[in-house]
Amino acid sequence: MRLLMLAAGTRLPRWVNEGFADYAQRFGNDYRLELKEIALGQRSGGNVGQAIMKEGERMLAALPAGAYTVALQVGGRALSSEQLARFLEQRARDGRDVAFCIGGPDGLAPAIDERAGLRWSLSALTLPHALARVIVVEALYRAVSILKGHPYHRA
Repeated sequence: MRLLMLAAGTRLPRWVNEGFADYAQRFGNDYRLELKEIALGQRSGGNVGQAIMKEGERMLAALPAGAYTVALQVGGRALSSEQLARFLEQRARDGRDVAFCIGGPDGLAPAIDERAGLRWSLSALTLPHALARVIVVEALYRAVSILKGHPYHRA
């Protein structure tokens, strides 16, 4: 099963890239994680809405056909690690790739929300998009570990 992270932002701190890479290399072959970085929209002139729309267009273009889309949103549904594992198991049974979409510093485009089959909240807190990337990859690794029966998850 292919898990795809579409994440706004291309020039992130080294610790973000290292954290993502550390967890991503642990997945193995049955669950593969790929990262596609989406260039941020131009925010000069104060037109944030237009920048978000441009990021959304880029994300939509990067989404694989037929992929189940998950929008990361503060107002989304909170999932336990076990619930996330069951969600991944169901998508694997459906034979669908899953794309997790993380917006930029000003949030996710409405077009992604509209496409999403799930709006997932990592926390009631607003998190920086770079930190969200690391939290998502760790959460996905933990869920896959649960599915594989590995001892990483200690409930």
